[in-house]
Amino acid sequence: MGHVHRFAGLLLIVLIVLGQGTVRAGQERVGVPVIHVTDLHRPHNDPDDHWDLACVYALAYRGDIELKGILIDCPPVSRPDWNPDIAGVAQMNRITGLAVPVAVGTPHVMKSRDDAQPYASASDHQGIDMVLAILRESERPVVINVIGNSRDIAVAGKKAPGLFAAKCAGVYLNAGCGAPRKPADARLEYNVTLDKPAYEAIFDLPCPLYWMPCFETLDARDSSRAPEFGTYYRFRQGDILPHLSKRVRNYFAYMFARRTDHNWLASLEGELDEALLAEVAGKDRNMWCTAGFFYAAGYTVTAEGATPKLDAGTVGIFSFDPIRITGMGPGGNEWVADAGSTKRFVFHVRDTEHYQVAVTKAMKGLLMGLP
Repeated sequence: MGHVHRFAGLLLIVLIVLGQGTVRAGQERVGVPVIHVTDLHRPHNDPDDHWDLACVYALAYRGDIELKGILIDCPPVSRPDWNPDIAGVAQMNRITGLAVPVAVGTPHVMKSRDDAQPYASASDHQGIDMVLAILRESERPVVINVIGNSRDIAVAGKKAPGLFAAKCAGVYLNAGCGAPRKPADARLEYNVTLDKPAYEAIFDLPCPLYWMPCFETLDARDSSRAPEFGTYYRFRQGDILPHLSKRVRNYFAYMFARRTDHNWLASLEGELDEALLAEVAGKDRNMWCTAGFFYAAGYTVTAEGATPKLDAGTVGIFSFDPIRITGMGPGGNEWVADAGSTKRFVFHVRDTEHYQVAVTKAMKGLLMGLP
């Protein structure tokens, strides 16, 4: 864990440079307050995290959300070569003209479902305390995206449950498998394995929880068709990358090249690596979280890929259905439909035939709006 502590001074510099709050980029409209919690690392573990970061910045740039902070998971001790990708955040701030602060999460695995980590140092809880400060100071309830480890938001909820009850509009949890009942020998999804007590603790939060299972089950994945209770989809990167601005393509190239140098600004403003971009354009990308970003900002996605504002007449390709969690077994959480539930919802693909294409079209339109 020593490699994480060496980042403390650099993080302080980045926070000073990037600012302590979100500054609008020439747009008056202020959208839904959002905290984005991500396993964004350099070199990348999975490029989907950088696509996700671009999506939330694109929503912030056009005024649909107010991006209040980026919290990056502390890398696992098994991967000392990974570091929180503060350079990627700096690049997106530069592209959009925003000034979103960034912090790093706790390195400590939760010892139990109720562990608030009183033994942690102030440095360890820098990111958690940033989340609590944002909630405390926000005039409006805040949405929290969790697209990696559940740990930081679970601990934050244990430290200040009343604050979450009063000021969190909802947590969008991208983790787990969504089949209502699971066999005892079912394998756990990757994000759950990072900290199982933390994943379970997320379901204790006193605020609305929009659960976005990554798959229905790990043993029944099908890349050609979307699951009913899972967010997984695939798209060909070449369907989007060539249509993006030069600086956005440079942002992706800097990540895809697995570069770990400090030249994030020069790389952003420099010449395109056409050969690299052509290579990655021919590859498919696994994705999970996109639909939740749109929904939290007040949009849905239709079969045509459009994203009209949610209203009673809109028929989307997915919904969030009210549920009741009935237990946490070895294979993950089990649930039943519950029309009376007001705080627990599960992601439900209503149009499995068109889901993948439609979400890809919606993401393309969103990212093409970045300058």
